[in-house]
Amino acid sequence: MQKEIKRRHHVDDSHLSLSIHPVLRQIYAARGVSSSDELALSAAGLADFQQFHGMPKAVEILVRALEQNLRVTIVGDFDCDGATSTAVLKIGLEQFGFNHVDYLVPNRFDFGYGLSPDMARLVIQEGTDVLITVDNGIACFDGVDIVKNAGIEVIITDHHLPTDRLPNADAIVNPNLEQCGFPSKHLAGVGVAFYVLVALRAKLRHSQYFSQRSEPNLADLLDLVALGTVADVVPLDANNRILVQQGLNRIRKGRCRPGIQALIEVSGRSQSRLVASDFGFALGPRLNAAGRLDDMSIGIRCLLADNIHDARDAAGLLDSFNKERREIEQSMQQEALSTLKQLNFNHEASNGICLYDPSWHQGIIGILAGRLKEQYHRPTIAFAKVSDSEIKGSARSVEGVHIRDLLERIDSRHPGVIQKFGGHAMAAGLSIQPDRFTEFQSCFEQEVSEALSDEHKKSILLSDGELAPEDMSKDFAQVLRYAGPWGQHFPEPVFDGYFRIVQQRLVGQKHLKLVLEHETGKLIDAIHFNADLSIWPDATVQWVHAAYQLDINYFRDKESLQLMVHALYPQ
Repeated sequence: MQKEIKRRHHVDDSHLSLSIHPVLRQIYAARGVSSSDELALSAAGLADFQQFHGMPKAVEILVRALEQNLRVTIVGDFDCDGATSTAVLKIGLEQFGFNHVDYLVPNRFDFGYGLSPDMARLVIQEGTDVLITVDNGIACFDGVDIVKNAGIEVIITDHHLPTDRLPNADAIVNPNLEQCGFPSKHLAGVGVAFYVLVALRAKLRHSQYFSQRSEPNLADLLDLVALGTVADVVPLDANNRILVQQGLNRIRKGRCRPGIQALIEVSGRSQSRLVASDFGFALGPRLNAAGRLDDMSIGIRCLLADNIHDARDAAGLLDSFNKERREIEQSMQQEALSTLKQLNFNHEASNGICLYDPSWHQGIIGILAGRLKEQYHRPTIAFAKVSDSEIKGSARSVEGVHIRDLLERIDSRHPGVIQKFGGHAMAAGLSIQPDRFTEFQSCFEQEVSEALSDEHKKSILLSDGELAPEDMSKDFAQVLRYAGPWGQHFPEPVFDGYFRIVQQRLVGQKHLKLVLEHETGKLIDAIHFNADLSIWPDATVQWVHAAYQLDINYFRDKESLQLMVHALYPQ
């Protein structure tokens, strides 16, 4: 689906320092930066943990567990956020002096998501005194009850949206609780886990605990916090940007865990030049591949590795999983496109996409839904078979349609169609019975048609405007690269302008390599990944309207300006 290039409206940026480059000042203002203080991104600017509802009770339980030398078990999720959350909490608690900290991570094929009843029974079987969930738990009612009935204390740390009732845990720490006053509602699970450690450290400080032992530096965990935050695609509000920037700073200076270093190496990235997008497009997918195809404990093992040799072994295995994941994903995408073609799918007339194939891999359906959503700009759900009595769906949405709330409306208006569901505004998961797929498909189309406006059906590519010739330079590209961190709801700057095509060729069957001439006569290299070949300019086209990011191409120790093209339209 072609994207419409639309320039952002000019906004007042007088509240930002005049020492900031004028283009960058406008970029920040357009993304809601309210003062220059927000741009300092120092750890001192982090929101106060004391604003968390439920934190005092969680800390009380942990202090008692420390004093009584109790066993603590962490139950995480099988994605990158869950893996980093588990690693952060285990490392932090052990640094505080906890002697018995174990973790369990559900295999998605055997246990399903989070603290399911089966996982709860495994926790009891393994034995523990205190259970802490990370990146899950807020919707695990049955699992919490089973563990509680066995006499185990339960602390839930989560960031997913709660329903109208809460599980019967001893403490719940979640910024999205209605009664929670913590200002950053967009913390990832790893961010919540980190704040639990910050609060625990403050309590131990107050009790003079560290007079007898060294106090750990929790900033050492920020490389993991940064990775999990970006990989979970949570909005980068001011608080999350601080967490990510502080983690990036440590990584670039070579002060990161061996597992992070090994993931950077196997991803072919530069540690000293790492940016937030590398977490989302390089490191995160390799960790996620373990949870999608095998067992996320391999990913956690990589993050917990104490030496680079063990970390590299684990990272190599993760990289092989990621290659396998790509092959499966490409096959599933072709099958999905073929199915849509057979159904005479018309994205302009349709409101949503809902597909099921019993042969699809349940660990990959989330990526498939995301790919189809990007291609057609419609809310999408892809289902895979779990058993004869259950199929699992993974949903991805577009701006304007809160997908978790939409599923809740279906559940309310059509009781019994959905077995269980949960998620966020842009991504969610659910389970239904196979024989109710057609019924659900109809309900989904109806609900999406009510929620999706004509304006939201448009695929808009927002541009920060046209760059002056003097700003189209390697130096300004360098400024932009490190002016973030850029990410969800704080997007990397995109510009647009008119260029003459000097050279063009296809590389890798779907990427367009170009040499463009700016109106000033300046020649610039450009690359358009996954170009829409249906509008690929032919030899007769001379001028194009391009939306692009300024980028730096690093090749054989040489740096050169390059445009990363997002959209290209013949003029």
